[in-house]
Amino acid sequence: MTAFPTLPSLKNGQRIVVKIGSALVVDAQTASPRQEWLESVAADIAQLRGDGVQVIVVSSGAIALARHQLGLTRRVLRLDEKQAAASVGQIRLAQAWANALSRHDLNAAQLLLTPDDTEHRRRYLNARASLNTLLTLGCVPIINENDAIATTEIRFGDNDRLAARVAEMTNSDQLVLLSDIDGLYTADPRVDPAARHLPLVENLTDEIEAMGGAPPPGYSSGGMRTKLMAARIATQAGCAMVIAQGKPLHPLRALMDGGRCTWFLPSPDARSARKKWIGGSLTPAGNLVIDDGAVRALLSGSSLLPAGVHAVSGEFDRGDLVSVTDMSGQRIAHGLSSYSMADAVRIAGRQSDEIEAILGWHGGDELIHRDDLVLCDRACAQPA
Repeated sequence: MTAFPTLPSLKNGQRIVVKIGSALVVDAQTASPRQEWLESVAADIAQLRGDGVQVIVVSSGAIALARHQLGLTRRVLRLDEKQAAASVGQIRLAQAWANALSRHDLNAAQLLLTPDDTEHRRRYLNARASLNTLLTLGCVPIINENDAIATTEIRFGDNDRLAARVAEMTNSDQLVLLSDIDGLYTADPRVDPAARHLPLVENLTDEIEAMGGAPPPGYSSGGMRTKLMAARIATQAGCAMVIAQGKPLHPLRALMDGGRCTWFLPSPDARSARKKWIGGSLTPAGNLVIDDGAVRALLSGSSLLPAGVHAVSGEFDRGDLVSVTDMSGQRIAHGLSSYSMADAVRIAGRQSDEIEAILGWHGGDELIHRDDLVLCDRACAQPA
């Protein structure tokens, strides 16, 4: 008889990240917070806290709350208009959460993050320390992208992946994505009545990832595709993830009571904290192109030596994160470079015993040591 895995439960969690999208937080007709719904979620959080579960909230909604207030009702806004709306809306969003949580004697703590805060090791560690301290003090951190100062993209890409990075950063054991759908289906159930609901995903295979669809219409920037990308980040960090319907009142209580959802099981070979950060990083500072021999060496568990490096690009210092690609542009790995970009260019293609003569100093035989390198899987094995 086949033994089926036991589904995770919020009741058994110790630290949970809950991601909530704009469409759940904001009433589309009035452009105001869904206060009754927020209060129901606050009650659910209070119940979890009473059971000894720490809760972190990643909440969208700042821009949506301010659009009508500022007269920015066009579907597509300029970057500066989004930044302005985020500046105004973030105050309203934080106040709405603070009011809802205070009714249960819970203190809300606002934390705004940018991609740099999760990509640069020192800032990553600082953000993690701040979150751990807030949780120790009994606060409920409310996190959002720092949209007001974004210069390239207004969002991390989406708050699904931001939530996954927060879960990884804080060693959370569960990530909850509250959505307008009750989980993953074999196809989009809005257009395919034969689509089947999947209550459990044990492994993120190519077939599963192909089920991600286009983002839904409206202000939301997510969609199933970004949720599956979040699942890849979270499960590799040893964190279970669940997609559940969030629109009705008390969505977390419904999930605790066994409501319909899709659970993604954590990877059994979750990486160390250092390698979790390396593998989950989204914006490498540079790239190393390596030959076929070096690819085989990396796949067998070896370090990356300068002799196998064909080309170097980007702007990076010693210790910065870089990507590694093969000659065809396929991404092979992420790693921390032992040399700056300028020095890497000088020693690329040379033997390790030549490094000191070329540079005048020796920072190690490897351009990337195997302890600082993480091989890519399907999540990042795409053209760089």
